[in-house]
Amino acid sequence: MNDGPPVLEARDLRYRHPGAPAALFDGLSLSVAAGSFVGLIGPNGSGKTTLLKLLAGLLRPGGGEVRLEGQSMATLPPRSRARRIATVLPESPLLFNFSVLEIVLMGRAPRLGLLGLERPEDFAAARAALCAVDLAGREDRPIQELSSGERQRALIARALAQEPRVLLLDEPTAFLDMKHALAIYEILDRLSREQGLTVMAVSHDLNLAARYASRLVLLHLGRRVADGSPGDVLTPDRIREVYETEAEVARDPASGAPLVLPRGSRR
Repeated sequence: MNDGPPVLEARDLRYRHPGAPAALFDGLSLSVAAGSFVGLIGPNGSGKTTLLKLLAGLLRPGGGEVRLEGQSMATLPPRSRARRIATVLPESPLLFNFSVLEIVLMGRAPRLGLLGLERPEDFAAARAALCAVDLAGREDRPIQELSSGERQRALIARALAQEPRVLLLDEPTAFLDMKHALAIYEILDRLSREQGLTVMAVSHDLNLAARYASRLVLLHLGRRVADGSPGDVLTPDRIREVYETEAEVARDPASGAPLVLPRGSRR
């Protein structure tokens, strides 16, 4: 599924984890249109996080290539790559209690001058990123005093401060309650629609992914088994095949998106 010129492409990717007996990806290809919102879904071990890291240039493929705006990722210097693509990985413990603004300013590193000192435009970009994630007014707060949802929004703001064309996120709502998870996806949806940012988010929450992403890519055992609109991808047969779970697929009365209802067994 491709609605416009690709901004990010995986061409015939091959990758094997060190020590693994077989390759995880053996010829995987994927094209992401500029300005699209893509949900990357699949059960544990399907390769979602690995694919995200390959697309971000954090892992090197054993074969094939990743192309960013038509250029091979392997030929792009890290600084140039970081100006165009930003990644938000699961939150790790912060060793120092930086302020929110200090955290977000770290995203400006690829755009700083030779002396590495922040200029007025860097502070302006950081504050604009804070506004985009609804954290304006909290820039002086120590990061460790924020809630989990606010910290995640601060990490997204740090990525936005890079002024990227592409934003890749691995489980951006992990460990968040329903309210804060919805808030994160509302922000990502707004960034994609209003600013033309290309967003790809790994998610285990099929219903959140289906509600906000216009396209779902379903991975299973390193293969792309479905790729298309949420309604086309999330079917009872496919959920049974990939997740080994019986489920009904209804329609969300508010959004019209597919709503996956696992049947489970009651004893």
